[in-house]
Amino acid sequence: MAIDQKAIEEHIRGILVALGDDPEREGIKDTPNRVARMYAEVFEGMNYTNEEIAAMFSKNFDVPSSSQEDMVVVKDIEVFSYCEHHLALMYDMKVTVAYIPNGKVIGLSKIARIADMVAKRLQLQERIGTDIADVIRMATGSKDVAVYIEGNHSCMTARGIKKPSAKTVTTTFRGRFEDEITLQNKLLMMIK
Repeated sequence: MAIDQKAIEEHIRGILVALGDDPEREGIKDTPNRVARMYAEVFEGMNYTNEEIAAMFSKNFDVPSSSQEDMVVVKDIEVFSYCEHHLALMYDMKVTVAYIPNGKVIGLSKIARIADMVAKRLQLQERIGTDIADVIRMATGSKDVAVYIEGNHSCMTARGIKKPSAKTVTTTFRGRFEDEITLQNKLLMMIK
């Protein structure tokens, strides 16, 4: 699916009119085009399925069999996304991804790229974690994946209830991370 920038421009122009402004006014006459270009960038992940993202970032490397019980953790991956309920910004989001290699690992930057691409969709924070876990499982062949996300939601901090210090924390556990409390605790200690 390709993002239709011309349609976005037309709709943004309509929103400006609906807000009571003149879309030809000097300060905003280029706003529809700027917003359309911004949306194409910040919603880039909507162009791809989880399977396509996994294929893009699945170049992997063999690891020695003695490393089969080691945990790979990349923490504090900064991402942002947009809430599908209000199109509100989810910001100051930090993602931690952990997995236990199943004979192969992917490059560390690929983990950050996966988190970033998954976040570039209309999302729920809970689904971001699920999507990242699913993509990491496909890209690495590991069944043992965990994703921890902490973030702010402008639909809670800047509007509605207006609680600027409220943070949302979500966890997604797959494989051994679901069943082994010691593995969960080990990960959570690394995060804190």
